[in-house]
Amino acid sequence: MDISHETLVAFAKTFGLFYLIVMFLAACAYAFWPSKRDEFDRAARSVLEDEDGPCL
Repeated sequence: MDISHETLVAFAKTFGLFYLIVMFLAACAYAFWPSKRDEFDRAARSVLEDEDGPCL
């Protein structure tokens, strides 16, 4: 069985599209998961709480 370049490109484009969609949905699910809210809020506040003063 000989695989042509066009067949390989079509497969890569289709698989790549579905791969990126799945990865996007996984990232959104992780970011908006209710139990992660406290962790993300703490990380956002930690940047502001660790300041000693203005950098000169």
